[in-house]
Amino acid sequence: MTVFLVGAGPGHPGLITRRGAEVLARADVVVHDRLVPVELLALAPPGSLIVDVGKRPGEDRRQEEINALLVEHAMAGRTVVRLKGGDPFVFGRGGEEAMALTAAGVLFEVVPGVTAAFAAPAYAGVPVTHRGLASSVTVVTGRVGEEETGSVDWESLGRAGGTLVVLMGMAKRADIARRLRGGGRPADTPVLVVEQGATSRQRSVRCRLDELHAVELGAPATIVIGEVARLDMQWFVPGPLAGRTVVVTRAAERVGALVEPLRAAGAQVVHLPVVQTVDPEDGGTALSEAVARAPAFSWVVFTSATAVDRALSLLPDLRALGTVRLAAVGPATAQSLRERQLVADLVAEPASAEGLVSCMPQPSEGANVSVLYPRAAGASPVLADGLRAKGWKVEDVVAYRTVALPAVASRHLLDRVRAADVITFTSPSTVHAFLEVGGSAAVPPLVACIGPVTAEAARRAGLHVDVVADEHSAEGLVAAVVTALS
Repeated sequence: MTVFLVGAGPGHPGLITRRGAEVLARADVVVHDRLVPVELLALAPPGSLIVDVGKRPGEDRRQEEINALLVEHAMAGRTVVRLKGGDPFVFGRGGEEAMALTAAGVLFEVVPGVTAAFAAPAYAGVPVTHRGLASSVTVVTGRVGEEETGSVDWESLGRAGGTLVVLMGMAKRADIARRLRGGGRPADTPVLVVEQGATSRQRSVRCRLDELHAVELGAPATIVIGEVARLDMQWFVPGPLAGRTVVVTRAAERVGALVEPLRAAGAQVVHLPVVQTVDPEDGGTALSEAVARAPAFSWVVFTSATAVDRALSLLPDLRALGTVRLAAVGPATAQSLRERQLVADLVAEPASAEGLVSCMPQPSEGANVSVLYPRAAGASPVLADGLRAKGWKVEDVVAYRTVALPAVASRHLLDRVRAADVITFTSPSTVHAFLEVGGSAAVPPLVACIGPVTAEAARRAGLHVDVVADEHSAEGLVAAVVTALS
């Protein structure tokens, strides 16, 4: 039994440490705060228990209750990750949780995180120390008057030199500024305020100390007071989707091709993997036997990157393909072939089953007319029937199944889905599985589909489809979302 006290970092999901990601990937229980990036919750194994203990306005969740929850799950033999924003030992009350675990005889490990005290200024172009301006930095909580922080001697901090970084101080900013000035900090001391630092929603304001009271930014915010706040080394440029939240329903196995471009465009991504790719019901026996006979076919046609991976991973040597030609339904599937050092002989235009049927040549007189079609279970018969109508002998074999994950969504995650700007669907199965998980009430204002087949499935399910990608790929879907939200 072990509890990991993990720092989630300041906001960008990529700023979690490798050790933090490792322990998340094997957690039985994840106990997280409200401001933890929702993308990090997707690193937990499917079926793990996700517990939101974040404090919200009007709620009174005592720290003792959280401590008891950690002990309870650990004593039951579960691997527990306590996921906290920033660093667990920097105003994160991680020390109190560590003491409670020690008292209960529970083993624990601290996984430090990147604190917003340093990351938020860095993302806003301000180093907290700089030669000639500041050789020291003081980090202090701004929750003035609370039992654990009411003894902050702001007047002494006003007399001290160096950089002062205030966390959780917006509610008391006027009082903080007044007391710092009372201690000797000049009224014209430069100040930087960063809201939601290191996220796509980051905003910052620069002012003087005597103007801090008038700054209207929300929490969480980091306040930097000192000469370094005059510096402006801007490097972080929000993308076209900055401030927007996009829901991705794609299976975890292939989510990177969609999530990474969305993040690069500045979006906050909520990954709700409502489906999972699994083996065929026969365990892959039929696919293995068909792939072993690959040289006997004239063509192998692929309609997804998953089919490429499932089929070609069975080959001990790519030379075993012999002279068989390869067809891809579109550029994304062709790219999957290129990643295996294979070039498609035919890429459908348009990227659809109908397009692939149209592009496939008529078989020559006396030629080998055998085509291998590794497909998903339940795939539309359009491709196989179309090729047969052109004279090809098609052997279609199930390469994988896509199954729903109805238990994937916590209440907290569905709340974030409802509050998003757009939801993306990459297959009919993601449409049906999402509605099974969240229902139509959880659908965000904008619905975006990767292609017409998925869009038609969404419409039949009662959804209004706003965006259909012209290029039926992850890249095309991202481009369509950017256009729709710009």
